[in-house]
Amino acid sequence: MDPHGHRPPLLPVRHPTQDFFVCDIFDAAPKGDMASMEHPIFSLSTKPDRRQRRYEMKDRFVEITPSVLGLATIHDRDILIYCISQLIAAANAGDEISSKVRFKAYDLLTATNRMTNGQGYEGLKSALERLRGTTISTNISTGGEEQLDVFGLIDRAKIVRQTRDGRMQEVEVELSEWVFNAIRSNEVLTLHRDYFRLRKPLERRIYEIARKHCGMKAEWRIGLALLQKKCGSNSSLREFKRLVQGIVAADLEHDHLPDYQLRLEDDQVVFSNKGTMLLSKDVVDVVPTQRLLSQTFDEAKLAAPGWDVYYLEQEWRSWMSDGGLDGPRDADKAFLGFCHRWYERRGAP
Repeated sequence: MDPHGHRPPLLPVRHPTQDFFVCDIFDAAPKGDMASMEHPIFSLSTKPDRRQRRYEMKDRFVEITPSVLGLATIHDRDILIYCISQLIAAANAGDEISSKVRFKAYDLLTATNRMTNGQGYEGLKSALERLRGTTISTNISTGGEEQLDVFGLIDRAKIVRQTRDGRMQEVEVELSEWVFNAIRSNEVLTLHRDYFRLRKPLERRIYEIARKHCGMKAEWRIGLALLQKKCGSNSSLREFKRLVQGIVAADLEHDHLPDYQLRLEDDQVVFSNKGTMLLSKDVVDVVPTQRLLSQTFDEAKLAAPGWDVYYLEQEWRSWMSDGGLDGPRDADKAFLGFCHRWYERRGAP
């Protein structure tokens, strides 16, 4: 009431504008960012991995430095997948998103097929600490921006609410700019929901690589040594081959690997598409069929001077299809981003 005892005509603002996004989409399709699916960012070890790593592929590099707690593991990646999935689903629905994400710990644990007992909550806390402690230096771009500085997978994390017995109720995570750029540019791929059921870290990593490179193609081949490098495995090549043979044998018996079947041919690993993605409601038409605006082609000529923009359009649509990339929200913006990156890497024809 005002000093005269009158009620104001408007109710008070009970929920001030938030600077974070609240995760509340129960069935958001799992999404992974393409950059960390391509490169071995996460450790496959179940024990603390404190070794610094550097990987080089052509003109790109990535250095991963652990904290005293060790590198973030491929199971820690579940937190990023959950946040990315929620943000992409919200953006597709037209909602405003933020790099600050708040979620209920129980929702994340159930969505990623983790235990919801004390061990599950303690594991989530440890995963947040490793994600915050792991730092990366790279020139791999996300969203057309090349990062040359050192950054973390997440910038910070805090437990917003905690029960009396110490279990988390709400968690707030601030994603790194590198990860958030990938989300804003839709540089993500849909993962099979059974990804979270895979027990072995190497199986998860191999599936990610297949999803990135085989995509919707019928088949994709890679040399065993290169696959080992992409996986980030520290085993000898002979031991790595034995591990892959074990995965092949287990899948022949149980058919448990999502979306792809693999086999060994001498020193090559061959991935065959099972066709299950075409049956999934989570994966949309991957070849963008939207017609581009005429002004987009004019802008593309400026983005990639000297190149035939209609040739670049074919390359863009082929790239989207081969990689199994989910359809972009804004095809014109996505095509122009492709043209910029094309010219940055190749220069004038």
